[in-house]
Amino acid sequence: MPLVRISLIKGKPAAHIRAIADGVHLALVDTFGVPAADRFQLIDQHERDAFLYDADYLGVHRTEDLVMITILASNWRDTAQKQALYRAIAENLARAPGLRPEDVMVALAPNQRDDWSFGNGLASYVSPT
Repeated sequence: MPLVRISLIKGKPAAHIRAIADGVHLALVDTFGVPAADRFQLIDQHERDAFLYDADYLGVHRTEDLVMITILASNWRDTAQKQALYRAIAENLARAPGLRPEDVMVALAPNQRDDWSFGNGLASYVSPT
């Protein structure tokens, strides 16, 4: 169960934002094997002066269309799956809403199965003792 946070500069139309959210989720389904109904996303829209980034870090030129995506997901995927995820997200967001791949930044935040509670005060992926 990934928890996705999508951050961007405020002012994009709702359809643009929805296309980003849909593209990220589709990539998770296709590369991480996430069930289609397992969708938890937070969209953060920031004022321009509260969205700071290096426009040319590591030789990648970014514009004000930059989208920062943080994915909190259990740490059992290998490097090949992670690389496939990054590629799929960039390709999906290039198709819709038309972002440049250079404007798609992804960071994974790994955790363990016992780090998740979906409610009722229980560790959802841990057998009760």
